[in-house]
Amino acid sequence: MKFISWNVNGLRACREKGFEEIFRKLDADFFCLQETKLQEGQIDLNFDGYVSYWDYAEKKGYSGTAIFTRHQPLSVAYGLGVEEHDHEGRAVTLEYDDFYLVTAYVPNSQDGLRRLDYRMRWDEALRAYLMNLDKKKPVILCGDLNVAHEEIDLKNPKANRKNAGFTDEERTQFSTLLAAGFTDSFRKLHPEDVTYSWWSYRFKAREKNAGWRIDYFVISNRLNERLSAANIHTDIMGSDHCPVELVLK
Repeated sequence: MKFISWNVNGLRACREKGFEEIFRKLDADFFCLQETKLQEGQIDLNFDGYVSYWDYAEKKGYSGTAIFTRHQPLSVAYGLGVEEHDHEGRAVTLEYDDFYLVTAYVPNSQDGLRRLDYRMRWDEALRAYLMNLDKKKPVILCGDLNVAHEEIDLKNPKANRKNAGFTDEERTQFSTLLAAGFTDSFRKLHPEDVTYSWWSYRFKAREKNAGWRIDYFVISNRLNERLSAANIHTDIMGSDHCPVELVLK
């Protein structure tokens, strides 16, 4: 089974840059999106053989997540089931016979870390949500998690130590999630690989490959035996992020 996750940074804009061709080329069983920046009815996008599920933010042109799937789910849930966190369209969960698939767009702590306290509450709620699912069956979490976990995961770790996405607090939350029974699939298969998934639009960052790895597939540890591949498609344009991939046997 092949899974793709991509922060498209505005699906309508990404569509103008070849999204549909890329979607078909990647040929995934599950194609998860973050930052769609859509309201219901603002796009007509269908692919033969797929059904899609969308979580829209109440605020227009903001956030948003979606999953296109070839496989009819047993159930679908939106958000984390926590009132404080379920107004920004940040999560979709599909249930299948032997796993849950969760796509999430984790809040950015913002310049000056003005949203860091909220981000900490979000991370804790997400971890509790995933652990509850994991009691029932294995979990696959994917998305823009807005954290570079280790120094290997960004170009300039020292300069970014106290910046959003690389604070000690955010990195500790990610470590705590992994310690709760989950695996960073890319790092499991590529322990020394320096590959990024996001580059600022400023300062020719992508051209210089001055990036961050903040897009992930995190899986329940007991899925590790099924882990076949984890890739980052740095050659695919269309957003300031590139798609990331998971393949399970």
